[in-house]
Amino acid sequence: MRGTYKKISLPRRLIGDLMHASMDVPRVSVRRTLNLGPLVQARAAQVQRPGWSSIIAKAFGVVARDDALFRTLYVKWPWPHFFEVHRNAAMIAIVRNDFDEQAVHFLKVGDPEQLSLNDIDEEIRHGKEAPLDKIPSLSRLMQVSRLPRPLRRLIWAFALNIGRQRSNHAGTFAITSVASLGIETVTALFPGPCLISYGLVRSDHTMEIIFHWDHRIYDGVPVASALDRMEEVMNGEIADEIAAFGKIRSIA
Repeated sequence: MRGTYKKISLPRRLIGDLMHASMDVPRVSVRRTLNLGPLVQARAAQVQRPGWSSIIAKAFGVVARDDALFRTLYVKWPWPHFFEVHRNAAMIAIVRNDFDEQAVHFLKVGDPEQLSLNDIDEEIRHGKEAPLDKIPSLSRLMQVSRLPRPLRRLIWAFALNIGRQRSNHAGTFAITSVASLGIETVTALFPGPCLISYGLVRSDHTMEIIFHWDHRIYDGVPVASALDRMEEVMNGEIADEIAAFGKIRSIA
């Protein structure tokens, strides 16, 4: 059949490189239903509501802050070993409209557990709307994506196989979702140690979380405990933060 040659755009090159880097990660996934009644009620009472990506980033940041297992990376060079980083770095999927097309980028947000939800929302908003050259981490990725494939693959190999560099470029956890479009992500790939995808909030105040992780680092039992703890944090200190924000606004 006849067809038309089309060049692969820079954003699609980046996604291709991320998928290639993710292929050798032995990924396991589990699904957990979170009951988020207190959080959903606190959020529904606000005029300005924090985004779900911000909420989940902060909640899991608290979990990983308290359990170093979720700040542990598997690194191949100079020999296979674990590398525990001292700080969290969330990689949050955002959509930008550069290069005449919508494309997914992963925005790095450092230490989300130490930020307010408003601050995380603002970082995400800046990542979506600011010129690309004003966001150094995204701009660097686009610069790498302009290079020939052998050189790109070599750069990614160095970035993902040296402990400090791996956390810089792939974070300690990632978050993605298309729930706002009415669908849920079931399978996802990312070269970091774990990826959290979340679904829609249901009428009974529950939400499906799918947790994908590198099985070389830990097993399912600590994941189950982490998701229990995550639900507790979301219904506790994060719901309290949202409720307190509403009280501050009403006083002002």
